[in-house]
Amino acid sequence: MIVLGRTRKVSEDMPPLENGDRLDQKTFHERYQAMPPYVRAELIGGIVYMSSPLKRKHGRSGARLTQWLTSYEDATPGTEAVENTTTILGPECEPQPDGSLFVLPEYGGQVWEDDAGYINGPPDFVGEISDSTQSIDLHQKKNDYEEAGVREYLVVATRTKQVFWFVRRRGKFREIKPDADGILRSHVFPGLWLDAAALLRRDYKQVLAVLRQGIGSPEHTAFVAKLAKAAK
Repeated sequence: MIVLGRTRKVSEDMPPLENGDRLDQKTFHERYQAMPPYVRAELIGGIVYMSSPLKRKHGRSGARLTQWLTSYEDATPGTEAVENTTTILGPECEPQPDGSLFVLPEYGGQVWEDDAGYINGPPDFVGEISDSTQSIDLHQKKNDYEEAGVREYLVVATRTKQVFWFVRRRGKFREIKPDADGILRSHVFPGLWLDAAALLRRDYKQVLAVLRQGIGSPEHTAFVAKLAKAAK
């Protein structure tokens, strides 16, 4: 079980993080822990990115991303969804994805929790809400997720009204497209279906209706059985 929710300790002895700092993960992590709890920062490709205050559109989209992922978790024992959670991926990478979904370690998953309560290792699925960060999310951050071993990556670009979904194949992200019915279907989590057009027009009832169809599919039933068999 992954346990989250620990708070950072503010310290006056540690130099504050600055946007654009070049740091390794260990140094970044120590300085991030010393920052006030309201500060949000990420280490992407060894560079510190300090987030601007989030606007309503981002917050609303992020809440719906979380709702979509947690609804899948509720129907899929052995998985867990988290939002806005520090994730240690490598010597130059410590992002804080808007949403993540992963198979729990006791069910054969590839993430683990360290003694301080932080997620280590690549989540199976990462989702980002992009507005002013679209270029970063589709380039530097995408490269880091790819290299770390994230298996699927979703970017919801609210400014340009686009949805990008990548699946990792032979170490590289390949973009997947909607099927003939307009639905994007996860290659890693059977039944995790997304009506991207409905998401962009904020028709969240339709988004959840399509997800329920996926959860009701034979593929999802088989996946749940597989996870149960793998449980330690």
